[in-house]
Amino acid sequence: MSPRGGLAVVISARNESDRIGATVRAAGRIPGVDIVVVVDDGSVDGTGCEAALAGATVVRHARNRGKAAAMETGAETVLVVEAERAAAANAWTGPAAGTGPAHVTSRPRHLLFLDADLAETAAQAGPLAEPVLAGRADMTIAVFTTRVKRGGHGVVLGLSGAGIERATGWRPAEPLNGQRCLTRAAFEAAMPLAAGWGAETGLTIDLLRQGMRIVEVRVPLAHRATGRDMGSQVHRARQLAGVARALAARHPWRRAAVPR
Repeated sequence: MSPRGGLAVVISARNESDRIGATVRAAGRIPGVDIVVVVDDGSVDGTGCEAALAGATVVRHARNRGKAAAMETGAETVLVVEAERAAAANAWTGPAAGTGPAHVTSRPRHLLFLDADLAETAAQAGPLAEPVLAGRADMTIAVFTTRVKRGGHGVVLGLSGAGIERATGWRPAEPLNGQRCLTRAAFEAAMPLAAGWGAETGLTIDLLRQGMRIVEVRVPLAHRATGRDMGSQVHRARQLAGVARALAARHPWRRAAVPR
């Protein structure tokens, strides 16, 4: 079991008031987690309020800025919370008798990104962090053991997987999975993230090209399946465009070796 304080959870959320509370509470039970940040990305419902009531630190985008921007805002907010806690600890400790001023510092927490609609299953995300905490991986990607019937036809998934394979020689099982744990150093190395829904595709390519280690981890997580209605089709179209832009910007013909 991981010690408390090694992990910060970042959740990007938009109009998820029905599930965000359960997701935040479950994320807080993951071993090693002592910070949960929710980025309310322009919601028009009570997402932010529900997240705050569940115990999360909430930061809000006044308008919808997309997945990548929410991830970046969340990671920045973790740094702010870490600094505030260190300052509070130093103020509480005060000068240590005979040793000069006491100064509390902490290593940056690893970042565990989770989707807002995982609800109670978010508590099962702990295995995603284990290879990172143990120093065996710079980033992990979740592979869901629970299959939810997809409303789409796998076009975006196939484009992302094939594009990553062309660029790096490796094809992840779930290239679009947003459940990922990575070191702060790995996250910073991938900045700026590919815009919008291209974030995960770009992140995978960028880290592999820098020689970083990526490990897939099977976890019993489950989220809401995307339907077949017009709103879902628009969502897929935006995903497709985001992934295509991320791949085009990364010159797929320049292959990088996957670290062993």
